[in-house]
Amino acid sequence: MSRIGKQPITVPAKVQVTIDGTNIAVKGPKGELSRQLPANVTVSQEGETILVNRRDDSRQSRQMHGLCRTLVANMVEGVSQGFQRRLEIQGVGYRAQVQGKNLILNIGYSHQVQIAPPDGIQFAVENNTNVIVSGYDKEIVGNTAAKIRDVRPPEPYKGKGIRYANEVVRRKAGKTGKGGKK
Repeated sequence: MSRIGKQPITVPAKVQVTIDGTNIAVKGPKGELSRQLPANVTVSQEGETILVNRRDDSRQSRQMHGLCRTLVANMVEGVSQGFQRRLEIQGVGYRAQVQGKNLILNIGYSHQVQIAPPDGIQFAVENNTNVIVSGYDKEIVGNTAAKIRDVRPPEPYKGKGIRYANEVVRRKAGKTGKGGKK
């Protein structure tokens, strides 16, 4: 039995959950999400809690049990509180700014990189070097943050680039100039 799948999901007071067979829709103050779950799991609501159970003990049902519970829990948390991903920009002259809804990055290219947010995503910039990606869908927040990071991933020699907050970049020793060929 999945330890994660057995845990009940608590529904906050401001959130409404609609279950229609394998479809689940969650509506809250931040937004509205819906998802089609696989047929080998069942979702039921009992008062203020949601329970995710599997139909049988097949391998695929066991695999989907914990996953589906986590997906539903992320939907409930997203529409009630929202999610954030923080990115740090490191490098001389590297900076970011928000222009309208778009994110403008100056990161060492000959041009500015402009990133438009998908629906439900907001950008914020602190101190020109800290970018905050926020929204109510955890999957879209994470994908958008990954796309921003892919514009200039951190390089191992000087550590310049865009990295997640608290990401550890393993540094390499560069050429030392000592003991080379004569």
